[in-house]
Amino acid sequence: MAVVATQLKKGQCFQYNGEKLLVLDIDHRTPGKGNAIILANCRSLNSGKTKTIRFASADKVDTVSADRQKLEYSYTDGNSYAFMNPETYETIELDKDMVADVTDLLIENLAVEVLFIEGSPMTIELPPQVELEVTESSEGIKGDTANNPTKAATLETGLEVQVPLFIKPGDRLKIDSRTKKYVSRV
Repeated sequence: MAVVATQLKKGQCFQYNGEKLLVLDIDHRTPGKGNAIILANCRSLNSGKTKTIRFASADKVDTVSADRQKLEYSYTDGNSYAFMNPETYETIELDKDMVADVTDLLIENLAVEVLFIEGSPMTIELPPQVELEVTESSEGIKGDTANNPTKAATLETGLEVQVPLFIKPGDRLKIDSRTKKYVSRV
């Protein structure tokens, strides 16, 4: 279905030059003279790269039918990751390549959002913060409090992050899912 570029919204999918794109951000600009311009910051669902596309206010784009589903991570089976729909108990398996950049944050029963384009899973989105347990961390040096020191800690998924000196094995931490950095102790 074709829509005018001014009707594009964040999170919407459309097709442009043979490529399926997801709108990450939209900026409407009205210069002093002339027509309005729409700058769409998009991620290609084919390549994963982000780019900004400039549209005139009268340009039309073809939207793509997209569906977002809340799923829970269940288990890994070789090269696939199984996610369950908590309402229907249907299991959906996603390819290892699709979840490659978030595997070190996946724990059992973690709620994620999967974007389906025309019935096929395209992207996976984790909550902003994930709670993980520390399995290993070195001892902090007593009295070393200058310059906000940190030490390495290994989490239950194998992810290694820099944490404050007071963190010890068994502590639960909030980790930012976008940057994979320590946020706080739970």
